[in-house]
Order: sequence, then C-alpha cells, then structure tokens
Amino acid sequence: MVLYTSPFPNSFLSVLHSFSWGLIFPCYWFADRLVASFVPTTYEKRQRADDPCYFHALCIIITTPIYLALLVASLPFALIGFLLWSPLQSARRPYIYSRLKDKSHANGAALLSEWKAAGNGKSFCFGSANVCLLPDSLARFNNVFNTQARAKEIGRRIRNGASRPQIKIYIDSPTNTSISAASFSSLVSPQGGDSTNRTVNAGMKRTTSMEYKGDNSGSNNSEDGRDDKAGSGEPNEGEENTCIVRINGEDNGHMSDIETDIVNGQANASGTAEHSLEGDTEISKTPNHKQKDGDSGSLDSYSASRESLVKVRVGDGTVDQSTVNNKLLYKASIMKKTSVRKKKHMDETFDHEISAFFPANLDFLCLQEVFDKRAAEKLKEQLHHYFEYIVYDVGVYGCHACCSFKFVNSGLLFASRYPVMDAAYHCYPNGRGTDSLASKGALFLKVQVGSTPQDQRIVGYISCTHLQAIAGDTTVRCEQLDMLQDWLSEFRKSTSSSSTANPEELVAFDVICGDLNFDNCSSEDKLEQQHSLFTHYKDPCRIGPGEDKPWAIGTLLDPEGLYDDEVFTPDNLQKVLESEEGRKGYLVYPTSKNHGSSQKGRKASLKGNGRRIDYMLYTEEGLYMEWKVEVEEFSFITQLAGLTDHLPVAMRLMVSTGEDDP
Repeated sequence: MVLYTSPFPNSFLSVLHSFSWGLIFPCYWFADRLVASFVPTTYEKRQRADDPCYFHALCIIITTPIYLALLVASLPFALIGFLLWSPLQSARRPYIYSRLKDKSHANGAALLSEWKAAGNGKSFCFGSANVCLLPDSLARFNNVFNTQARAKEIGRRIRNGASRPQIKIYIDSPTNTSISAASFSSLVSPQGGDSTNRTVNAGMKRTTSMEYKGDNSGSNNSEDGRDDKAGSGEPNEGEENTCIVRINGEDNGHMSDIETDIVNGQANASGTAEHSLEGDTEISKTPNHKQKDGDSGSLDSYSASRESLVKVRVGDGTVDQSTVNNKLLYKASIMKKTSVRKKKHMDETFDHEISAFFPANLDFLCLQEVFDKRAAEKLKEQLHHYFEYIVYDVGVYGCHACCSFKFVNSGLLFASRYPVMDAAYHCYPNGRGTDSLASKGALFLKVQVGSTPQDQRIVGYISCTHLQAIAGDTTVRCEQLDMLQDWLSEFRKSTSSSSTANPEELVAFDVICGDLNFDNCSSEDKLEQQHSLFTHYKDPCRIGPGEDKPWAIGTLLDPEGLYDDEVFTPDNLQKVLESEEGRKGYLVYPTSKNHGSSQKGRKASLKGNGRRIDYMLYTEEGLYMEWKVEVEEFSFITQLAGLTDHLPVAMRLMVSTGEDDP
C-alpha cells in the first residue's frame, strides 16, 4: 500500500487548492475572531476582574464593527474560493504521511534492529489524548483558547516528556512488600555512550518530579546551555538509556529526606551544578501556552515548586564530557509516596499511576480533535523532534457518496517512532447534529517493530478513532463500534502478506486508542458498555460492564475549573486527582437517571472516579500464537494541564516471546 505524502496526486491540484483556501481564509479568520470576542474563558474573566467594568465592553464596541466590515468585504472572495475548493475535495487523499527529513535525528531503522524476537520480549508504549485543537471560537466553548499557541506547547510537552531516558525504580519497604516494581516514568541524567546500568540508592518523600540535564532538540537560551552544548556529546532523542534506582523504605512506610547520590563508577566532579531548593521560583500562573520557569509540564524550565523537586548531589570523580549532555533541564515524574504508589491493589497484575509526565520512550501516540489545520502543522513540527513518522490531516472534506458535507477533517493524528507500513481511513457515515459537520472516523495503521533472525517482519496494528459525542446518541455509537470492528478486520486481511503455513509476518500487538465518548459507569451508556468490542479487546481499567477497577479515574475534566490554581500545573493536578475529594471537584462524573441534573449532586451520590471516555484497548486474538501480550503499566497523565479538558492516557504492553523470558 502506498502512503500519501501530499494531499493531492499532482502539484497543479495542490496549487489550485492553496489558491482557493487563500481566498477563503480571510473570511474564516474574521468570523472566528468575531465569535471569539463574545465567548470569554474563565481565565480571561479573572484577568478582567481588576479592570473597570466598562473597559471590555468598550473593546467589543470598537472591534465588532471592524470585524463585521472586514467579514462582509471578504465574503465575495470567500464565495469564489469555496466554488473552487469544494470540487477539489473529491480528488483529495484521506491523510498526509510525514517522515522526518533530517536523517541525523532519524532512528526508526535502528529501532527495528533492536528486537529480533530472540531471548527476552519487548515492551511497547502507547499514548492517547484529546487535545481540543478546534478553531479558537469553538475551542472557547470548552473553556480553552489560543489554539495555535496551545498546539505548539502541547507538542513541546509531549516530546519533552517522552524523550526522557527510561529508568527502573525498585522500592524495598519493610512495611509494604507489594510495591516492588519497575517504573517507566522517571529519569536521571543520561550518560551518552555508557551502556551499563547505573544504580542510585535514594530515600525520598513523596515527590512527582526531579531535575536533570538531558538531550532535547529544542533551543535553550541560557549561557550554560550553549556552553554545555558545545562541549558535550549529543545522544539521539528517545535513546533507550536505562538506569536502576533502588529506594530503601523506612519503618512505617515513610521515606527519608530527599537527597540522592548518583553512582556511576565514574562520577562527575566538575559537571552539573547543584540547584538549591531555596532558590526556586514559584510556578507561573500564565494560561495555556504561556508557561514560564517553574512549570513542570514544560520540562525545560530552570525551577519548580519546592515540593516537586528532588535535589541531586553529584559525587566526586571525573567523567568524559562527551558522555554528558547538559543542554536542557528536564523534570519528570519519579515517585509517589508508598500509600499511593503503583500496585496499591494486591490483586492487580500490572502497575498503574497518575503521572505528571508522559511515559519515557513513548513509541506510539494517537491524538483526537486536531481539527485546525494550522495548529496541526505546528503540532507536527514539535512532535517531529521525537517521532520520526506522523500521519495527520486525516479525513475527508466536502460532499462524499456516503457522508454529508464535511467542513472539517476527522481530527485524528498518529505519531510513531517505528516505520509505518500501511494506513487506511474510513469515515463514519451516520454522524448526527454538529458531529456530522466533521469527518469523524477511524484511522488504521500497520507498523513494523522488528524482524526475526529468519527475516520475518514483526508488525503491530494500531487503530485510532473518535466516536459520536452528542449525549444520548447511544445507537449511533454502537453502530460506529460495529463499523470499527468490520473495517479493522478488513484492514488486517488486506495488509497481511502471511499465510498460516508460511508466515512472512508475525503480529506482535493489536491496539485500539481513542475518545469513545461513553464511560463504563453511566446508566445511559449501558448499550456501549455491553458491546461485543469488549469481548474481543481488553480494557485494562475495566472489571466488567458498568464497573471499573478501583484505581481507574475519569479522563474528562470539568471545563470550569481548568484555570484554578489547584489544578493549573501538572504537579498540582496530579495531587488533586490522587484524592477522592479532589476528583469530585475537578472531574466530570457519570450521569444517572436516578439523580437530579445537578453536577454537584451526582458527584456526591454516584460511585466511580469520574467519566473515563478515553480508552486504550488491546487484544490477544490474531497475534502470533507462541507469543503472549500483557499490560505492564497504565498511566493517567496530567502533563497537559491547562491546555485541554481531557486527561491523556498511556499503556505499556509487554510482548513475551516465550524464549528465555524471565
């Protein structure tokens, strides 16, 4: 199957499309700004609280006639552009495939050589998030704004969080033996060229982030950053460095004071400077994209809140400067206190946590609601610093045989560290209401993740989707789930080059990610909860229809509270969501016909931990029969706090080959 690298089959159609959109865009922009001026967010309302009450009204009185006049003046050009644009959509391809052009940062081919399906298995990490990148006027109805700047910041946070080196943390606690597992969401300073594991003995209180200096392709304006860049080696982003950290617990399950000694056989005497907690600045309270020093979600700030930093002290010794990259300061999720850390429930077979950062070494990312095309370009540019392969601008426009007129695309975006072999898109033909204006559908991808010593390809299947959003459209969503299963089955058959007798490919995993717009606890969603999809695919957060696991939390945030100080930063949102009272204050809870319409009343009376509408599903069916797939870790992520009204989720799968697996 050919992957489409441009939206049109020839340059003439591309130029004609650009010309037609150039005629439409001024009218679109003026209309967007006009509507946006009448839909303030709660953050803007708070900012205007100190202004005279007449000031904002005066601004609207002045700008509204100007926008209206320019809108009317641009309408004739927009009409001409629309007459050119609309018929061109019949020749438009359903997606754009982008591959990183800078070969010095490309490492997809190298990743394929890492796993030969011999010896131990391999883990793969998947992430999914609804990022609400709508035109600014529409995004404001979800209480977020400045779509273009948010897109850039979202991409920067994701790739900074994912590019952290992976370390394994083991906790030895005399009072809580259930916590003895590897963490894949923490970090230390990477040592380029050092392939040996490093052991760090540390005692620490509850903390969610630590500073380290690591590699990133983003710019750093500090003098130290420039000097370090000139005198140090630069390991590739996403390089899978591994460090072992052992934490010895004290009596009663408490951790000792926060001070870490880093031991590496060779220590750095003149390397990193020690950052004092007393000199830290406070977390910036700027909205959405304007994150300043101290916002732990940015990962490249020089300071953080006192309670979220881990002080690092480097021992005596020397180290080759070519093995250390001091380009940027990262901070990453490291450790919850014993009482709330992973594997709190003894009967659970995998780790789970609420993390302030995206998992280190994130392999695949599925995003929803990337509707704005300019925002998609900005997001793609940021993600390409970490992901080599991206599929974006997915969907159809205009009139199509099976669908109504579509004004925007599907909003789906897929990013991968591994090569994409095939891709296909299908539009749901049964969208209703405002959802029918977007080409919501499903994106199916086949990726290569390795090869066997016999040169058999090891592949995986990933599906990304976004279902009907309007409440009460249960039948529509069930029909879309039926179509999703049928299309996925057809995609697997059409892209498979194997036979049972002579397999040329070995399937390692099959994962479905997306915003399904129903939860597993609401009484109104019973039909979706009992859909046959959940008999073929497993939901790590689900016990059965209508019942989630105790540790699973909702992924839909209450829009009215997005800019409260308590949840405006990743660390703060993480702390709030770890408590039941905090969740009741800032998550949307399941609806019930037995209770009143008051959101507050429902929260107090209903069980559960919020509406979980963002899903990560996997199956053991249709995979290579001698391999076993199991969940290794599941995370609810707060790194996009203040940027979207959804919580991203991440899942790490372990593919065990059965050959010398521990």
